Amino acid sequence: MNCRPICIVATIVLMSVVGDSRAGQFDCLIEPRQAIEIRPATEGLITRVNVQRGDVVRVGQILIELDSGLERATADAAKFRSEMLGAVKSRESRIEFLAQKAARRDTLAKENFISVQDRDESAAEHRLAEAELLDARDNRTLAGLEYRRTMEQLRLRTIRSPIDGIVTDRLMNPGEMADNRDVRKPLLKLAEINVLHVEVLLPSGGYKSVKPGQSVEVLTEQPAGGRYIATVTVIDKVFDAASGTFGVRLALANPGAAIPAGVKCKAVFDGVAELARRRASSQTGGASK
Repeated sequence: MNCRPICIVATIVLMSVVGDSRAGQFDCLIEPRQAIEIRPATEGLITRVNVQRGDVVRVGQILIELDSGLERATADAAKFRSEMLGAVKSRESRIEFLAQKAARRDTLAKENFISVQDRDESAAEHRLAEAELLDARDNRTLAGLEYRRTMEQLRLRTIRSPIDGIVTDRLMNPGEMADNRDVRKPLLKLAEINVLHVEVLLPSGGYKSVKPGQSVEVLTEQPAGGRYIATVTVIDKVFDAASGTFGVRLALANPGAAIPAGVKCKAVFDGVAELARRRASSQTGGASK
């Protein structure tokens, strides 16, 4: 017998993975496409929670509202400042008056009725008024930017759903304080299940028989028993040397959320089963010599 003990262990693990692969079926698990935790972007008192556990949510739907009285008042004040025209109008009128004054002074200076210094002072007043008008317009622009900033702060007080999915857990209620510094306790947990991920472990001997985009039949266990067609989306490039396996992810369309996530299943890979049997037979034969 010339096979090391580790070869025998690897063969046993491989056979356990192959399992029902004599029928081309491999154990798999159906999981949500993504599971996310909803956390606040800012600190605040929760005033409304609009969803319950098990509710279906859509992208952009309002989930939670934080108290925003101060932010709304600040936004209203900033909006008013951004729309104020008094300072601009007064400076425009002053420029018009000083332009006429400077023109008259220039005419009088040419006819030697006033000194050149008086003419220059009028021209300087006109230029100064133009600078004041520019400053007033800059302040109005700055007020507009301040209004945009306060509106962004106000937007953070409303938490919306980033995905189409379902609420899997609700952890906070109105009256509680949402703290963006507390990483231990999210507000809600969501799962996207309109497309599911099917995770499968296959024997490394069947690596070349699996291709991206390949259609695979998935047999689900009860209570969602049925036959479905999934598509290969991910093929791991790193093998598990101890078990001689590699991971494959399938995408399974789930319109209407008919298939629950978290159920076990069987994935049918006929070509992989044949290659796995050949590899298992060769390893078993080598171990018995």
